[in-house]
Amino acid sequence: MPPALAAWTGALVALGLGWGPGVLLAALALVAAAFGGRRLLAARRTAVSAGPTGSAGSTGSAAQAPRWAAGLLASGICAAAVGGLASTAAHQVAGHPLRAAASAGSAATLEIVLTDDPAPLRNTGPSGGARVVVRAELVAAQAAGARWRGDGHVVLLAPAEGWAGLLPGQRATASGTLGSSTRSDLTVAVLRTRGPPRDVGPPPGLQFAAGDLRAGLRDASRTVLADEPGALLPGLVVGDTSGIGADLDRDFRTAGLTHLLAVSGSNVAFVLGAVLLLARLGRLGPRTAAVLAVLALVGFVVLARPSPSVLRAGAMGAVAILALALGRKRSVLPALAATVIVLLLVDPALAVDAGFALSVLATGALVLLAPVVVTALRRRRVPPGIAEALAIPLAAHVVTAPVIAGLSGEVSLVAVLANLLAAPAVAPATVLGVLAAVLAPWWTTGAHAAVWLAGPEMSWLVWVAHRCAAVPGATLHWPGGLTGGLLLAGLVLLALVALRWRRVRLVALAVAVGLLLVLVPTRVAPVGWPPADWAMVMCDVGQGDGIVLATGEPGRAVLLDAGPDGSAIDGCLSRLGVRSFALVVLSHLHADHVDGLAGALRGRPAAAIALGPVHEPLGALAQVTGRARAAGSAIVGLDPGVTLRWPGLALDVLGPLHPHTHVDADDGTEVNDTSVVLRATTPLGRVLLPGDAEAESQQALLASGADLRADVLKVPHHGSRSSLPAFVTAAHARLALVSVGQGNSYGHPNPAMMGLLAGTGALVRRTDQSGDLALVPGAGGGSAVVARGDPRPDPRRR
Repeated sequence: MPPALAAWTGALVALGLGWGPGVLLAALALVAAAFGGRRLLAARRTAVSAGPTGSAGSTGSAAQAPRWAAGLLASGICAAAVGGLASTAAHQVAGHPLRAAASAGSAATLEIVLTDDPAPLRNTGPSGGARVVVRAELVAAQAAGARWRGDGHVVLLAPAEGWAGLLPGQRATASGTLGSSTRSDLTVAVLRTRGPPRDVGPPPGLQFAAGDLRAGLRDASRTVLADEPGALLPGLVVGDTSGIGADLDRDFRTAGLTHLLAVSGSNVAFVLGAVLLLARLGRLGPRTAAVLAVLALVGFVVLARPSPSVLRAGAMGAVAILALALGRKRSVLPALAATVIVLLLVDPALAVDAGFALSVLATGALVLLAPVVVTALRRRRVPPGIAEALAIPLAAHVVTAPVIAGLSGEVSLVAVLANLLAAPAVAPATVLGVLAAVLAPWWTTGAHAAVWLAGPEMSWLVWVAHRCAAVPGATLHWPGGLTGGLLLAGLVLLALVALRWRRVRLVALAVAVGLLLVLVPTRVAPVGWPPADWAMVMCDVGQGDGIVLATGEPGRAVLLDAGPDGSAIDGCLSRLGVRSFALVVLSHLHADHVDGLAGALRGRPAAAIALGPVHEPLGALAQVTGRARAAGSAIVGLDPGVTLRWPGLALDVLGPLHPHTHVDADDGTEVNDTSVVLRATTPLGRVLLPGDAEAESQQALLASGADLRADVLKVPHHGSRSSLPAFVTAAHARLALVSVGQGNSYGHPNPAMMGLLAGTGALVRRTDQSGDLALVPGAGGGSAVVARGDPRPDPRRR
């Protein structure tokens, strides 16, 4: 293990601090190796000269010296080798001719070879345009008036159309604007392109076969299963997340289940475990079982595509299954360490790859920590099967939590529970998914049968993710980056050491029970929520909008926008007791207003879903129509001048008055100005709901002489500076509500806008400070606002 850690450290220094410190560390490692080697030789000479007549003390000293000396020698050699390779690579990247062009933001044309599948880019911005991340190896480049051939890792941010279907190993040409890479993973430059690839070459035969198998699995899953379970199965089995929506993706992150959506050593372990089990049931010899396991491993690598991440997972999975098969963790740890060293020698950039760290830690947890937890549980009379089911996800979560916290700036408080609930479904679903992929090209019925058998497991995983993510306070804010990761790692280590003593365990158990009894009831179901006779609730959905308007029918409401996070709006509606919708209005088709629609419609029928006159971006429109179709809801249009009435509620459509016939979907302001502007009349007064309308739309309403007076103003566009002061003050509102995500990256709300509102005498309340906000009857008549608390962060920061 020390040589593996030394090699990893050498690569981290070279990639994180630069090639200069990397060379210095490699030199120091060589000095240490030389010292260790010299001491080892000296100790051996001493032992030889002492011979069998040497004293016991001298023999013991001679025996002890080679242990640390050998470790120093091996660690120094590994650190120098890996650190030297990483330093050389970092030096080449620093001097790459494309780096200067990237720093200048030059236009460029790149000839590339894809090295991995194009991955969906989540939360690309309010417009939610479908884009992918393409990782590739550079073949040739033309930028800043020069052309050259060379190598180097590049990343492309490209539209999904035309790029999403490409396979690793294919050549392509792309044009766009260069940008500098902010990562220390030996990426030379980032190319932002808007067009489809050109001069696309054929994929290698192996990748083509893998693509055929994966396509068969996707088709079978979509044919047999519902939308979310059908999209999840390929992600679980081979890491194909192209069909998974943003809603399910966020909930998996919140619930701590993201590792299930990437090919890892556990996938390989499940497949190889099934093969070994069948070999044992068939009473095959160990050599035959080993051959079958190797064939299965090779086949799975082909199925999941032999990209670096899959090869890494294959290596880690092989080590894990070796530990389980042999039951000799002391023999497996050197194999794990050797695997780490070899992989770092092949690709030093893995040292800063989060997936690599998670794979190594999870495999180490499976080998080291899980057996200890199983033994402890068995000692307390927990049945063997249950003990193993509890130990594996618990061990994996404990050791990987510091890495995840450093990456996301959050610690999931429901991850252990979610993984415990999900664990029984993962292994059978993985094996059935692999079987379906293998059968799909030759026997469609058999593939459909395997997918059908995996259906209940997929539905269970979807349910677990949605339910766990909907728990209020499911995540705890944590310092991000290296500092946050090391801090949590230290706390975890202290906890593991402290729990060795019985009294500490009893105190920890008492504290945990007390927190559960005190915090859970108040966070999940706060006393007095929902308040009686509420007329409107601005749900805290993070950086987005989600507004619920009560009708005179209990459990039935009108929803205006669904926010960016399905679990957030689902939780808010559940707390309010909303069981159905008289209407769902989507003010415009930006992701922070429509991505949560699936969560809002989860178990709640909607009479119709209403859109404004402009239907851009087209990708978001397709998403909305698909979810409306799945929910059995009609799509209707809203035009200015229309009035809608229900018992206790009336909606007047005020705008947009002069929407452009065609808008640029990538221009956030143009799409914002297509927002439906509503005036709601409730028993507690009038509410002006302008969505994200900006200056042009607001000016048109002011010029038209529309009656904008209202008791309550929903502040446009999350309180940004894009609103006209005359529009904001025209409402003469006594109460201004701002829907905004805590710690959002847009700088919302704008301080000047907040000052303007305060100057009008309006009471300003914000969801990032107060959580859900409810409009309720005031003590002396009129309306008042009640805050639920527990504000949510911006989901894009995950």
